[in-house]
Amino acid sequence: MQQQMILVAGPYRSGTNDDPALIEANVKQMTKASLAVYRRGHIPMMGEWVALPLIEEAGSREMGDDIFNEIFHPIAANLINFCDAVVRIGGPSSGADYMLQVAKEKGKSVYMGLDEIPAFKSL
Repeated sequence: MQQQMILVAGPYRSGTNDDPALIEANVKQMTKASLAVYRRGHIPMMGEWVALPLIEEAGSREMGDDIFNEIFHPIAANLINFCDAVVRIGGPSSGADYMLQVAKEKGKSVYMGLDEIPAFKSL
């Protein structure tokens, strides 16, 4: 078993009605999962870590506008090229499910929960 870079895919906007507090809770859940991935010996990645600063810099005025849609999911889907696997967490999310589909199409490993990720012990 080698160390892996693992994209954490979970709900961002799903079920929030774009309520900032609920979105923040979803990001917190993915960040906690990222820490669990790290503690299993792997490198976590979240599309939000890359996409959100770019969306802001590009001048997005509201969630779901053209700029947001140009960047948000495409960045995560492209990040999968650099990842070894995707882990799915949380509740319903078409975006997270899309990340699993992309990972499978690219021949990447897919974990349906944190407990499926094998531990890696570095030297």
